[in-house]
Amino acid sequence: MLKELTIEPGLLIAAELKESVPINKLYTTIIKKAWEGYDQSKVIREIEDISAMVSTNHVFRITFEDDDIIIAKLSQFGAFESFKEDHRIIHSLSNNLLYPFENLLAKSLLKNNRVYVYRYKHGKTDAWVVFYNPTRILNRLPNRLEDYHIKKLGQQIGKFHKACSRVKNVLPKSSKTLRTDIYALQTQLEVNEKNFGTAMQVDFLKYHCDLFLKNRSNYNMKSFEIIPVFIDWNIGNFSVTKNQELYSRWDYDWFRMSYRVLDFYFFSRVVSDIGDKTVFSYYINTMMEDRFIIFLKEYHKVNPLTADEIRFLKEAYRFFILNYVIKDGKYFFNEQYAKKLQAEAFEIYLPSVDRDFDAELIIEELKIK
Repeated sequence: MLKELTIEPGLLIAAELKESVPINKLYTTIIKKAWEGYDQSKVIREIEDISAMVSTNHVFRITFEDDDIIIAKLSQFGAFESFKEDHRIIHSLSNNLLYPFENLLAKSLLKNNRVYVYRYKHGKTDAWVVFYNPTRILNRLPNRLEDYHIKKLGQQIGKFHKACSRVKNVLPKSSKTLRTDIYALQTQLEVNEKNFGTAMQVDFLKYHCDLFLKNRSNYNMKSFEIIPVFIDWNIGNFSVTKNQELYSRWDYDWFRMSYRVLDFYFFSRVVSDIGDKTVFSYYINTMMEDRFIIFLKEYHKVNPLTADEIRFLKEAYRFFILNYVIKDGKYFFNEQYAKKLQAEAFEIYLPSVDRDFDAELIIEELKIK
């Protein structure tokens, strides 16, 4: 049931799309302490958990006694310093993006001119909180896109990536790279081998880590631009205008500074023939669908791609599975999804990388020399 909170005609707070659920008392305590550190003079009346319940991160709607509303995100996923770094980069990005994307990103609340991030450490609990202004939304794309939706989305993402490229030099530096994340997984595989399954499964993961690092040398990586990428472009994470132009974007769980092709796997899922599904898997075959090639053709007209970037798509997918499903999956996804996705990673995802993706077919379709 959609609870509507009208801001202007046709505009809703994005967080209102989810029903509230009973809130954990510890989370209530953390949110209240976080807000006290921000502004004690403004009194909270109600805190509601409006999380999607797919991940271990939680999103809250906070209503104050004066009826003002903000959104809070509480995370225990990853590292506090990375969380803080990402949100400061995103804030700088949102401030520097020009028309028509100047209001696209959800805005974090500032204190003393910096993104306010609160850390709660007590006993075994280590959590951090950031506050956002409510995000306005217009239209969500349909669960299964028509060709004109796909074409327009390709054009819009091409323009958005160009806009991100123009401001990349004024953004704060990021400490994360693809290599540092894979190195971290390799270390974990050596130190905590039992956490990753059988000896055979661990060897399988080590093989794919080595292959990823080795294959990077096959491409002209120095020509790949590093720009802000959000990776998780599920249909539920952004809204569009009636003309299918990007209007608002929220949910920054997997944000990083990296190569634009890291965004493409999720767009292949958005435009796929099967469409958006409640129960999901991460199959590679969406990147071989004609519908994804339609998306890429439109993107390519606006923001030309290189052959090596197309070839690197399979490595971007391999990295996604190794990093977000295997390394971080049990910390990020709820237990049910983590077990399902990790089992499929061994059985389906990783075996399919070098078998089921054909970059040359896509290069030929895009007429890239």
